[in-house]
Amino acid sequence: MKASVTWDHGLSFEGTADSGFTINLGSSVDVGGDDDGFRPLELMLTSLAGCTAMDVISILRKKRQPVTGFKVQAEAQRAESHPKVFTHIHVHYIVEGDGVAPEAVERAMELSETRYCPAHAMLSQVAEVETSYEILPSKSA
Repeated sequence: MKASVTWDHGLSFEGTADSGFTINLGSSVDVGGDDDGFRPLELMLTSLAGCTAMDVISILRKKRQPVTGFKVQAEAQRAESHPKVFTHIHVHYIVEGDGVAPEAVERAMELSETRYCPAHAMLSQVAEVETSYEILPSKSA
C-alpha cells in the first residue's frame, strides 16, 4: 500500500493512494492554514469509523438483518501536550431497521473490533476504544 501528499499552498495538500482517489488535507486558520481540507487526525478517526462500519454492515447483511439505515460516529479525546495523540475514542453505531436483533449487532461489533478492522487494532494500541450502539425503528414507511 502506498500513499502520498503533494503540497498545494500554505498548509494545504492533496493526498492520493493506490486506489487513485484524492482527498484534500489542510490545517485550521489558527495555526496558519486555510481551513480547506481534512486534518490528518480527522482522517485517522474517519478511517476507524469507515473501517468498522464496512465490517459491521457486511456482517449484518450476511446475518440477513433488516437494516434500512446505518451510521457510525467516532469521537476522540487527545492528550493536552504534543504530539497530542488520541487518548480515548468512543465509537457509536446507529442501526436503523425494524426487527434488527441486538445480539447480531453486538456480535458484528465484536468481530470488527477483535478480528477484522485493522484501524481499530492499530488505534487501540495507543488509546482506549469504547463502543456503544442503538437500534432505531426504520424511517421508511
